[in-house]
Amino acid sequence: MSTGLLKFKQWLQRWRNRFEHIQIDAKLQEVWQNTELLLKQNWQNLEYLIIDTETSSLDVNDGELLSIGWVTIKNGDIHISDARHFYIKGLMANSESVGDSAAIHQIRDCELKNGIYIEEAISTFLEACRNKILVFHHAGLDLAFLNKHISRIMGAPLLIPHIDTLLLEKAKLSRQKDVLKKQDLTLGSCRERYGLPIYPAHNALNDALATAELLQAQIQHKGKKIRASELLA
Repeated sequence: MSTGLLKFKQWLQRWRNRFEHIQIDAKLQEVWQNTELLLKQNWQNLEYLIIDTETSSLDVNDGELLSIGWVTIKNGDIHISDARHFYIKGLMANSESVGDSAAIHQIRDCELKNGIYIEEAISTFLEACRNKILVFHHAGLDLAFLNKHISRIMGAPLLIPHIDTLLLEKAKLSRQKDVLKKQDLTLGSCRERYGLPIYPAHNALNDALATAELLQAQIQHKGKKIRASELLA
């Protein structure tokens, strides 16, 4: 077992031990299963759920989840037929108004009002997570907002393996240059280095698809015969 995988497993177990005596929703417990089995396999033998969220702020303490979107990768290919996108209603304190943050994510108040409640969104999301490796671009931000509600609804955060395409690119660039600029690691900048087309940003489903394509390009660069554990954040 690689040192990185061993450290990850130890970290994961320490976190799960913290919830040993807490009642955790069965759906979340099911998602937790088979972690080690997944990580040992070649990346192409596994299924991936590539996720993006849009939020009203970059700070989880004063912002809220506005939308979530995802696509899947199976047998190395993106499956658009599995794509989902939800607007989340009922979380904004000011009568569902997104306020000035709409200038960035371009989500309108009417779209939130026609969305679904967070409980339904989290339940559907966890069903999609089963037996998959999660993928994000800037996982820390997305997981902070997701876990804010998963912990409240399910009794514990989402403690399963994930890949962060931002960190994969950061590791690659760090070997090539001395100083990294913040803009070097945006989703658009990372895609540009692999010759991927420009997509409209700040839509959860568009960004999930863009991240999925970026992951494919990063794996192609690394070489296809790698284990999932070698891609972990």
